[in-house]
Amino acid sequence: MKSSLMQRVMLFQDARGCDKFLLGGKGFGLVEMTSLGLPVPPGFVVTTDVCKQYYGDGGRIPDGLMDEIRTKIAAVEKETGKRFGGEDRPLLFSVRSGAPFSMPGMMDTILNLGLNDRTTERLAAATRNERFALDSYRRLIQMFGKVAMGADAAAFEKILDKRKAKVGAKMDIDLPPDEIRGVVEDFKAVIRDQTGSEFPQDPFVQLEMAVEAVLKSWNNERAKEYRRYYRIGEDLGTAVNIQSMVFGNSGETSGSGVGFTRNPSTGEKKLFGEYLPNSQGEDVVAGVRTPLGIERMEPGIRSQLEGVAKKLEAHFKDMQDFEFTVENGKLYTLQTRNGKRTAQAAVKVAVDMAREGLITPEESVARVEPEALESLLHRRLDPSSRDKPLAKGLDASPGAASGEVIFDTDEAAVMGTTKKVILVREETTPEDIKGLIAAQGVLTMRGGMTSHAAVVARGMGKPAVVGCSEIEISQDGSSFVTKTGEKVMKGETVTIDGTTGTVYKGEVKMVDPEPTPELTELLKTADRVRKLGVWANADTPDAARRAREFGAEGIGLCRTERMFNAANRLPIVRDMIMSRDAEARKTHLYRLFPFQLSDFRAIFEAMGGRPVVVRLLDLPLHEFLPTLEDLIVDVHSMQRKGASPEEIGRAEAMLTRVRQLSEHNPMLGHRGCRLAVTYPEIYEMQTRAILQAAIELSREGKEGARVKIMIPLVAHAGEFRYLRGVVEKSAEDLFRELGAKVDYQVGTMIETPRAALTAAEIAKASDFFSFGTNDLTQTTFGFSRDDVEAKFIPKYIEMGILPQSPFDSVDAAGVGKLVRMAVEDGRRVKPALEVGICGEHGGDPKSITFFASAGLNYVSCSAFRVPIARLAAAHAALSSATKAVTA
Repeated sequence: MKSSLMQRVMLFQDARGCDKFLLGGKGFGLVEMTSLGLPVPPGFVVTTDVCKQYYGDGGRIPDGLMDEIRTKIAAVEKETGKRFGGEDRPLLFSVRSGAPFSMPGMMDTILNLGLNDRTTERLAAATRNERFALDSYRRLIQMFGKVAMGADAAAFEKILDKRKAKVGAKMDIDLPPDEIRGVVEDFKAVIRDQTGSEFPQDPFVQLEMAVEAVLKSWNNERAKEYRRYYRIGEDLGTAVNIQSMVFGNSGETSGSGVGFTRNPSTGEKKLFGEYLPNSQGEDVVAGVRTPLGIERMEPGIRSQLEGVAKKLEAHFKDMQDFEFTVENGKLYTLQTRNGKRTAQAAVKVAVDMAREGLITPEESVARVEPEALESLLHRRLDPSSRDKPLAKGLDASPGAASGEVIFDTDEAAVMGTTKKVILVREETTPEDIKGLIAAQGVLTMRGGMTSHAAVVARGMGKPAVVGCSEIEISQDGSSFVTKTGEKVMKGETVTIDGTTGTVYKGEVKMVDPEPTPELTELLKTADRVRKLGVWANADTPDAARRAREFGAEGIGLCRTERMFNAANRLPIVRDMIMSRDAEARKTHLYRLFPFQLSDFRAIFEAMGGRPVVVRLLDLPLHEFLPTLEDLIVDVHSMQRKGASPEEIGRAEAMLTRVRQLSEHNPMLGHRGCRLAVTYPEIYEMQTRAILQAAIELSREGKEGARVKIMIPLVAHAGEFRYLRGVVEKSAEDLFRELGAKVDYQVGTMIETPRAALTAAEIAKASDFFSFGTNDLTQTTFGFSRDDVEAKFIPKYIEMGILPQSPFDSVDAAGVGKLVRMAVEDGRRVKPALEVGICGEHGGDPKSITFFASAGLNYVSCSAFRVPIARLAAAHAALSSATKAVTA
C-alpha cells in the first residue's frame, strides 16, 4: 500500500496500489477496473481519511478539501472534453459513498449532480431528448432534496404518484416531458417549503453539500444498524467517489444493470444479472421496477459483459458483483465488489474456483466464513409436502422460513425479538434494515434478483421471495390479496421458500438439511488444515449419531441431567430426594440404574471407539421438585377440597423439603461436585452405570467409546481428590464384581475462577480439563446470565462498554486470561494434559480462534454447529500460519 501521507483526493488512474481501507470498497474497485482497461467513466476518490478528519473536527469539511476537488475536476474536464457547470456539453457527476466493507444501500448516493435550470435546457437541446434531460434533473432534485437537504422522501413519491395518476401512467418512464417539467417545479416547492431553502443552482455548491451528505451518511441509523449486525468497525469511515455521469435513461438503447460473474444464489458458473432499459442504476437496486434477466439483452452487449466478467474474476479471483450502464449502445462499468452470496453459493464458488486452479484449496477454505454455514444447516421444506402455493415470485435467497405476516418495518423489528415474523413490503429500502435483521425472511411485491431486499437477504443468509406480483398489499397495510382473491391478514402465518420463490399460507412442514457435495469437499479440506479437534455436545443416541454425521470426532459433553428428569424417572428421583438417609437414597438411585445403563450403552455404541466425556450430575436437587409456589397452591387446594390426610401429608412433606433445599443463588449453591460431596452415592451409581455399559459392549464384541468421566464445578483440588476417590472405588468394586475392567479417565470442568487460578494443583490429580465457559463467564464477571442478557447487556453494547455479549464470544481479556493461565499451569505439572472446552463458546468462530491460540486440544459444541466449528478451526490454523510467516 502507498503511504498514508498521500493526497486526500486521487484520480482513479493515480490511486493504484492503495487498499480498500483508504479508497473504500467502491473506490478500490473503480481504481482496479481502470487499471484493467475496462470502460470506466473518469473520476476520483476522496479517501476515508477525510471522513475520519470530518468527524474528528466535529463534523466540518476539512480546510482546503474543495480546492483539491476542483483540481481533480479540471483533470476530468480535460479527459472528457466537458465542463462542470458549463452550459455547452455540461459535465455531470455521481457522488457516491464507499466503505471498506460492502454496505449495500446503507449510505447515500446522488446522481446527475451539476444540473440546474439552464444546463437542463442546454442538455435537452444538445441531446435532442427533452424527456431524458428533464428526467435526469427530476432525479437530481429528488435525491439531493432528500439526502443533502433533509426533505421528506415520501413527499416526492406522492407528487410522482399524483402526476402518473393524472395522465394514466403506470411507471415513471411513462410520464411525458410536460408532466416531468411540472414534477420538477413541484419538487423544488417541496424543498422550499420543508427546508426554507431553494434548490441550489450553483453546481459547486451542490457538490460541496453532496460530499458532506455522503460523509454524514456514515453515521445514519441504518448504516450503524448494519455495522452492528455485521460487526464492522465504527472507525473505518467512508470514501466519497465522484465520477462523471453516463446515462442509462437516455432512451431505449440505454439502460442500467447489475451483473454477477456467477449465480449469487446457487454459485453456478454462469453470467447472472438483470437489466432495466431506459433507467439509472438506482432504479435497479431500489426494486421500483422489475427488471429483465441479463440473458434478454442485446447479444453484442451481453457478449461484452461476459468478457468483463471473465476479466474481473481473473483479476480479483473471486465472484464479482458489478454495476454497468449502457448509454446509447455503449457499455460502461461503474462498480465492482466481491459479490454478496448465499452460503450455498459461497461454498460452491470456493470449491469450484479451487478445482479451476484460480485459488488454492487452502484459499477455498478461507473464502467461506464459518458463520455462513449456519444457513446451510437450517431446515428446508419437506419435498413430500402437498401444501398448495399461495403465490409465486422470484427465488432471490434460498432457504425456507415461517412466521407471522408483518407489513411495517419498525413493528417487525420489535416483534421479531420475541416471535417469528415475515416482513412483507411492496419493495424494501435501506431504511428497512432493522426489520430485515429481525425477520425470519422477506417477501416483496416488486424488485428483482439484484434488488436491495435480495442482496441484503442473501448477505444475511435469510430466505427472500421478491418481485411477487401475484400479491397486492392493501393501502392501509393490514393485509395482502393474491391474484386468486385469497386474503392474508397481518398476524397470519405464511411460509416462504426462497429456493423456489413460492409462498404458502400457514406453516409448512420442514425437514433436516443434507450437506451438498461441495460442502463435504470443503469440510474435508478444512479437516486437513485444522489443528484443533472438533467434538460435539450430545446426551442421546440420536444426537450422538447426528454429531458423527456432521463430522464430530468425539463427545465433549454428555450431560446426564436428562437421565434423571425424563418423565418415567422423575418420580424415582423425587423419592430419592425425599429419603431420610443414605441407604434409602441408594435404594431409589439403583431403581434408576437400569435406565442409565441403557442410556450409556446406546450412546457409547453410537460413538464407536471415539471419546465420550460424561459429566456427572450438575443440577441442584430442587430442580427436580415442583416449585415452592406450585406446592403451596396444591396444599391449599387439597385442604379446601377435603383430600385425605395421607395425600396432604405427602404434599406438606415435599413442601418442607423444597423449603430446605431452597437457595438465594442456586447457580453458586449446592450443585455439581458440592452435591456429590454431600451425597456421594449419586456419583457412585452413575460411575457404575457408565463403566458397566462399556464392559457389556466390550463383552459383546462391540466397539464402545473411550470413556472419560468429568466432575463439574470443582473450585478446590480437595473436592476433586475426594470425588476421584469415590469414582475409583466404585469402579474397583464394579470390576471385581464383573470380573472385567475397561480403561477410563477422570477429569474436571474448569468453570470457576479459583479452579483456573489453582489449575496446577488440580492437574496433579486430573486426567483432563474441560472449560465450562458459560459458568466461568458468569463467575468471572459476577453476572447472572438469565438476568443480565435481558436487562443491561444490550445497553452496554450500544454504549461501547462491551464489544459484544461475553456469552456469545469469549471475553479474551478476562475469561480468556484465566483460560490461558489454567492451560499453561496445568501443563507445567502434566505436559500431555488434554484440554478442551464444552460451553456454548465451542461453536462460536471468534471464540474458536481464541481457543486455538490458547493451545486447547479440542472444542465441543452442539451437533449442528460442528461443521461451523470445523471450518472455524481451519480458519484459525490458516491465520496462525500466516502470522508465523509474516513474523
